Amino acid sequence: MIEIRGVSHRYISGDETKIFEALSNVSLKIESGTFVSFLGPSGCGKTTLLRIANGLITPSDGEVWIDGERVDGPAPDRAMVFQEFNLLPWRTARGNVEFPLEVQGMARAERDQVVTRALAQVGLDRFGEFYPHQLSGGMKQRIGLARALSVGPSYLFMDEPFGALDPQIREMMQLELMKLWDSDRKTVVFVTHSVDEAVFLSDRVIMFGTSPGRVIADIAIDLPRPRWTDDEAIKTSPKFIQFRNDIWRQLKRQLVAMPDA
Repeated sequence: MIEIRGVSHRYISGDETKIFEALSNVSLKIESGTFVSFLGPSGCGKTTLLRIANGLITPSDGEVWIDGERVDGPAPDRAMVFQEFNLLPWRTARGNVEFPLEVQGMARAERDQVVTRALAQVGLDRFGEFYPHQLSGGMKQRIGLARALSVGPSYLFMDEPFGALDPQIREMMQLELMKLWDSDRKTVVFVTHSVDEAVFLSDRVIMFGTSPGRVIADIAIDLPRPRWTDDEAIKTSPKFIQFRNDIWRQLKRQLVAMPDA
């Protein structure tokens, strides 16, 4: 379980004359084996909270506990997938997936097995010797996902991983992610700006408001699983449409209320 307890975070300008309150007193519990999306307008603290939960940022106030231990930094049981591909251009796809395992000191023979399995999981076992500049955007993001999966995390944090992809590839990546998730049910915390994506992927959608960032709704998405086997039927079902419309109305109110809207 992830327990977020009274987390607030403030950013201070370089000249220390201005303070931006990114998050204010956020408390959440995320059960193991669930897929949870953070949804809200830009500047509402979604990514900040994701990075705090993963141990990449220390909150100004509050704390995060995972499986009974306080989060004080990154750990091997957690992995992050970023919106940017963040691949090393001088390494092949295989070399990029292998990199965190090298850092951990894993033996070469074991690394080879783990990387081969991770590439196969994301459907890129035939592209291991290609370099990033030879791969499409969707392939690069799959490499990023394979790299995260290679360390065997229990918790997967994903920061708008499909945001830079075109709509068709984005939908295909959603299906691939659902297939992978159904195979082992890792705990996933997923940041997105897309209402449809949040509803399709998630067990819960946590909605954030801004000024300051805070939780305004916690919505259980009780659509049937698996969803990737007949995604068109799911997305055109009355229940999906109702979830989408209800969430969009709440999001629209936040967007209208933003100072620069």
